[in-house]
Amino acid sequence: MNTRKDIRNIAIIAHVDHGKTTLVDELLKQSNTLDERAKMDERAMDSNDIERERGITILAKNTAVDYKGTRINILDTPGHADFGGEVERIMKMVDGVVLVVDAYEGTMPQTRFVLKKALEQHLIPIVVVNKIDKPSARPEEVVDEVLNLFIELGADDDQLDFPVIYASAVNGTSSLSDKYEDQEPTMDHIFDAVVEHVPAPVDNSDEPLQFQVSLLDYNEYVGRIGIGRVFRGKIKVGDTVTLIKIDGSKKNFRVTKILGFFGLSRVEINEAKAGDLIALSGMEDIFVGETVTDSGHPEALPILHIDEPTIEMTFLTNNSPFAGKEGKYVTSAKLRDRLYQELQTDVSLKVTPTDSPDAFVVSGRGELHLAILIENMRREGFEFQVSRPKVIIREIDGVKCEPFERVQIDTPDEYTGSIIEALGSRKAEMADMVTPGTGQTRLVFLVPARGLIGFSTEFLSITRGYGIINHSFDEYRPVVDSSIGRRRNGALVSTDTGTATTYGIMNVEDRGTIFVHPGTDVYEGMIVGEHSRENDLTVNIVKAKQLTNVRSATKDQTAVIKRPRTLTLEESLEFMDEDEYCEITPQNVRIRKQILDKSMRAKEAKKNKKD
Repeated sequence: MNTRKDIRNIAIIAHVDHGKTTLVDELLKQSNTLDERAKMDERAMDSNDIERERGITILAKNTAVDYKGTRINILDTPGHADFGGEVERIMKMVDGVVLVVDAYEGTMPQTRFVLKKALEQHLIPIVVVNKIDKPSARPEEVVDEVLNLFIELGADDDQLDFPVIYASAVNGTSSLSDKYEDQEPTMDHIFDAVVEHVPAPVDNSDEPLQFQVSLLDYNEYVGRIGIGRVFRGKIKVGDTVTLIKIDGSKKNFRVTKILGFFGLSRVEINEAKAGDLIALSGMEDIFVGETVTDSGHPEALPILHIDEPTIEMTFLTNNSPFAGKEGKYVTSAKLRDRLYQELQTDVSLKVTPTDSPDAFVVSGRGELHLAILIENMRREGFEFQVSRPKVIIREIDGVKCEPFERVQIDTPDEYTGSIIEALGSRKAEMADMVTPGTGQTRLVFLVPARGLIGFSTEFLSITRGYGIINHSFDEYRPVVDSSIGRRRNGALVSTDTGTATTYGIMNVEDRGTIFVHPGTDVYEGMIVGEHSRENDLTVNIVKAKQLTNVRSATKDQTAVIKRPRTLTLEESLEFMDEDEYCEITPQNVRIRKQILDKSMRAKEAKKNKKD
């Protein structure tokens, strides 16, 4: 069987923050791929603003480097489970994976998730133990952990015989020794391992064409762009080819543009053949998993599996008293168009219209997945509201089932009891507990996804910020207690519309935690804090101090209030209860009651009790 010795296709996989994007930076720099004059930013592959701010990869990215006459196509994948749909499809495009593992943290939930996907595709792995320069690095134990994980996930003999390279991507060094002092200022050890161990693609370019779309991009000028791999045959600009849709229907079209990847650029090319990773434009409605074939031999490749969404939220037009004051796009038509535009590139997302023209149900792979979409939209000038995230219940063999997450927690020993108690009340089941005697404990739980909504804020306060929590989707199981995942404390709800005053806040701050600063505009029904008890409490924080002409004995004392707690977008989504909305505008994120009027809310509550 002929192979293309000049090409290797690899994906870089890892848990969040184990350094894979920094590693790709170094591979780009040290392969002499980039023009001397090309200015390269840190984490160059994370091109989106939110990716840079949060230090996470959201979208899979392609690049290619030349190393000693071999073209190495590299795909940098997301590490977060919410973007697992991207990871899964990338595995179809490559022949090997570079698994990056932190030399201190070792294997984490998403390491398991991404490695499982790679092993299922029978890909050849190379392990890079990164951050070997950390004073707390424990490379030997980490390699043992990785080996145990491979065995647990059912790796075959070839996969178990993986090479290990020790590296510090941030310093641009690597070595075959696990001693930090043996590090060499080169990435050649990784390149050599890729060329030696990853199989070269099969060269069957004389057979009929088969190209499968694994990722989508969108460009206003050329429309949809299908990114994928040529599995068989050749494709040239000007060819007439057949697109086999997911439903089996066929469409003919002419190839107008083929783009190859090199360094940080997409380069127009005239021809591609078996083994190449390319981007195609010229098709209006191309979708992930579809096959572009030779018109004379239309043979489809197996359809790619895409994980189903596990969480849904309702997106609505804003109808609060402040509606239309801060946003550029406020109508339901603009909201609908923007959500459907997102479907052009994000195949893990689903948008379903409702009976109301102003509301759409949006389903995604997790809270972070939907929070990133919301954050992108508010930065673009959209103003809208969202409901509380809800898990999607499925019926499997006649039984109602809900998603469960595998949660891994690393925490100082003194907080383990409180964490076990907190997760126990959320119907968690402990799967493992490791106390290595270093003052840190590792806990593994299986938890209903509902029980994790709103848990991260509680977790940070339990562990005083010293704990690390990671979770990824595990499986669907029969529904447990329906009361879990509800907010324990009530809300402080404003009775009036106006501007919050220091005097008004001082009068209510002993009732709970305040979310607004003096001078903030508030309206009736808006949530201005968290009550210290279970019930909601209406408060007047726009109240001004009555001025009199009587000199007060305390006149010269300055009013001092506690520092209000400002909620981030994610914290607001977690805090919301089922009878509330989160109002999103380019300037503000506000939480409000769905029914703003106090007496109407009381009537509705009575009616619900009767039902």
